[in-house]
Amino acid sequence: MAGTFITFEGIDGSGKSTQLRLVGEYLKELGCDVLTTREPGGTSFGIRLRAALLDAREEVDPLAELLVYAADRAQHVRRVLRPALEQGRVVISDRYADATAAYQGAGRGFDQQLISQIIRLATEGLVPDLTVLFDVPVEESTNRTNRRSNTKNKPDRLDIEHADFHQRVRAAYLDIATMEPDRVKVIDTSGPVEATQARLREILLQFLKERGLLQADV
Repeated sequence: MAGTFITFEGIDGSGKSTQLRLVGEYLKELGCDVLTTREPGGTSFGIRLRAALLDAREEVDPLAELLVYAADRAQHVRRVLRPALEQGRVVISDRYADATAAYQGAGRGFDQQLISQIIRLATEGLVPDLTVLFDVPVEESTNRTNRRSNTKNKPDRLDIEHADFHQRVRAAYLDIATMEPDRVKVIDTSGPVEATQARLREILLQFLKERGLLQADV
């Protein structure tokens, strides 16, 4: 049986990484063969790229940033995503190609045709079966990243971008959801983590049952 590919998207501070961890554990308890991964950093090569890309002390040219993300994705698709899907696994990735359209396209201002060409090259046509967009107002996302930075985590290059950058990214994500409502499901994450997790489970359980990857009585 072929697997299925699910992606989680959203601006920084939207809570998607926390939700990925929680729902990954939940689905495994239900007996689902789940692989959770991320971009950038879903491979050993990608981990090194991620460190350079997100280092707030590193001055990365926007074009270099775009191409490095593409290189990370190409490695991820060939070495992790396709093999897992061929094994029939449920693959959930924290970010994928929509992030490039939102961050480098809308955020950095690259031409959409160029963005589309680079996405096609890096993904080899691999498109998510389902995307969950974790949406939160930019003001709230900023508050969350600031709290995170005040604890044990240092702010990364994206955390320190101006609010208008994050507004463009959020708007681009919402535009994608409007254009592809069958693929992209939006969850408002401005509330408690538990409420977001409940809605996420509802979406994923229905989707996986329809795909025959979970029993109907779960």
